[in-house]
Amino acid sequence: MVVDSQPDMEVVAEAGDGAEAVAVLATTPADVVLMDVRMPGQDGIGACAEVTATSDARVIILTTFDLDEYVVAAIKAGASGFLLKDAPPQELLSAIRTVHAGDAVIAPSSTRRLLTRLAGSLPEPTDGAGLECLTDREREVLLLMARGHSNQEICKELFLAEPTVKSHVGRVLSKLGARDRVQAVVIAYETGLVRPQG
Repeated sequence: MVVDSQPDMEVVAEAGDGAEAVAVLATTPADVVLMDVRMPGQDGIGACAEVTATSDARVIILTTFDLDEYVVAAIKAGASGFLLKDAPPQELLSAIRTVHAGDAVIAPSSTRRLLTRLAGSLPEPTDGAGLECLTDREREVLLLMARGHSNQEICKELFLAEPTVKSHVGRVLSKLGARDRVQAVVIAYETGLVRPQG
């Protein structure tokens, strides 16, 4: 109902479990897939991996459980988003639009713990190689991205308009050769721009 109420969105299919979702998406093109984690038969993580490997659809994982293992598994399976089911409707709609535009979304409650966990498994920081191509402003934007800030939060922090922030984020991803924000944040940790907080 929430999705169908939007003029720029349409529900093209529904499925009861992971295997059915994979089968439906084999014949029904979709831009964004909302996938539950816990389902009978094949779970959402396994289905997500199949969907992202066999189609151009981007997957947002939805769950009632804010567990780090699910976030990590979802990212490894190729998910472009991870949200809790109790997210407000506007947050869900915003996530769908963000993922459709090619970006990634992770539930704010999961971001800090994910980054802390991720930081513990990264190699020792380098001398910053790879960041020299960024302007000072782009470095600021990357630093705030690495702290889990959304584009709107970056706008407020740096007193910039949202189109300007989107432009900076796009240039950061392009210059670093990063697929999405998650990869850019990994680079920020790898290069020592951001240090793990104990």
